[in-house]
Amino acid sequence: MSTIPENFETIRAQIKKAERMAGAGEGTTNLVAVTKTQSHENILAALSCGQRLFGENKVQEAQSHWQDLKMHYPDIALHLIGPLQTNKAAEAVALFDIIETLDRDKLATELSKEMKKQGRGLECYIQVNTGQEPQKAGIAAQDVGKFLTYATQDCGLTITGLMCIPPLEEPAALHFALLKKLAKANHLKNLSMGMSADFKKAIPLGATHVRIGTALFGQRPA
Repeated sequence: MSTIPENFETIRAQIKKAERMAGAGEGTTNLVAVTKTQSHENILAALSCGQRLFGENKVQEAQSHWQDLKMHYPDIALHLIGPLQTNKAAEAVALFDIIETLDRDKLATELSKEMKKQGRGLECYIQVNTGQEPQKAGIAAQDVGKFLTYATQDCGLTITGLMCIPPLEEPAALHFALLKKLAKANHLKNLSMGMSADFKKAIPLGATHVRIGTALFGQRPA
């Protein structure tokens, strides 16, 4: 069984190879290490590998993982990559550096209010429901432009990218290509797309951030 340091070395090498094959500059794709359900020991192992960019799905779990560690490692950047309830907006703004899952007007309004209150201007990505899945959060592809206008002009948020989670039963590359097209049309520079199983397909289509957990830390405990 591979160790966490070996996994980081392997994934980083695979990202560099995918960048070269895509004709992208080395370092254009950022590795977001997903620490959902991970132990403190596993997180420390990732930090010892020099990893400083992490993704968390839930505010409360992220607080237990990172509240103290962020004081000891001030260069950590923490992305929220899971759904955000409006009643957790204040805690999310206080802890995270980027919110990747902005997906509705009410949340945009609440995040704007909290950022002004706390004096923190976080970047946000719009989550796009590229597969039009009713059970999944995200803005419909055809509504991205309208929602972007609301979030930036009405709420004053800084939107710098898009994020998606493709349907499991469909080719991921089709959804990555759609997200790239939407980002270009709306002049957004960041694309958070690609996970352990499909990040090599996301990089040639312009991923700036790949969210990887299992390939780094192994299967999550039940």
